Amino acid sequence: MTRSTTIRAGLALRARVVLLAAEGVSNTAIAVRVGLSRPKVIGWRKRYERSGITGLHDAERSGRPRRIDHAKIVTETLKPPPKRLGVTHWSSRLLAGRLKVGNATVARAWRDYGVQPWRSETFKFSTDPELVAKVTDVVGLYLAPPENAIVLSVDEKSQIQALDRTQKMLPGQPGFPERRTHDYVRHGTSTLFAALEVATGTVTAACKPRHRHQEFLAFLKQVARAYPDDGTGQELHLIMDNYATHKRIEVHNWLAANPRIKVHFTPTSGSWLNLVEVWFGIIERQAIHRGTFTSVTDLNTKIRAFINGWNDRCHPFTWTKTADQILKKANRYPISETAH
Repeated sequence: MTRSTTIRAGLALRARVVLLAAEGVSNTAIAVRVGLSRPKVIGWRKRYERSGITGLHDAERSGRPRRIDHAKIVTETLKPPPKRLGVTHWSSRLLAGRLKVGNATVARAWRDYGVQPWRSETFKFSTDPELVAKVTDVVGLYLAPPENAIVLSVDEKSQIQALDRTQKMLPGQPGFPERRTHDYVRHGTSTLFAALEVATGTVTAACKPRHRHQEFLAFLKQVARAYPDDGTGQELHLIMDNYATHKRIEVHNWLAANPRIKVHFTPTSGSWLNLVEVWFGIIERQAIHRGTFTSVTDLNTKIRAFINGWNDRCHPFTWTKTADQILKKANRYPISETAH
């Protein structure tokens, strides 16, 4: 208790009193060392002698018992607000007015039960009947790729906006972050097609004005040229999501005519299994979100500059979760169990 960094300071102080007493230190000397009065030292020693470790903890405070049922407040919180209020969830003041209590009381009840009505998260259960097979297939490529094969994670980042701020950016200074105006001029959009080589982190990419199967097929041909057949039977394994463009008959026919290119689809609602999504997050944070672009051409030029710089400093993308670990979390819990 005296060595703990998380225990309350008062409890650690009382534990120190007991330890000093066990060493034979007098009550007066203990009081001087720990900064307590001699009667308090004697009192805590008696509490410990009578109740042990439990005696060092604070006793329950006296006072009027709680009249407001926190469980009732939480129950009302979890009910949808009346339609006449026109709100999607309760605020502490809105619920307090309905229950005729103080908003601080409502806030304490929420804190006791861990209820946070102002927060909202998203979820998505995959309904793919081949969920297990696809997860096992994709994760297997990450963890144990086939011999003499290159694994590429392929996808597109569409609707990238070429935004130009109405005034010049103000650079960051000591005490001030970089600042930009809230309004902007939109010059158009571009679509970034990318193929991430999992083993090295190298990216093959192309910026296209539209997002159709024609552009996707042209990009696949670009990828095939970037990884030509070296005569050793080397295969290209492409990991893609279930976007309709990826499954067009024109794309299917081209893949059939190029048997060294194997396609592996992620499960429905499981595009997060595609590692190129991680790279899309990197380019968004480092080159696009805070960028200013005077035209779509300027946007494409700066995206290409980032990709060239990335390929000079790229690193492998390492997958760590096994298929069993992913499926254990992806499966929905049966609601008939008592743990629900």
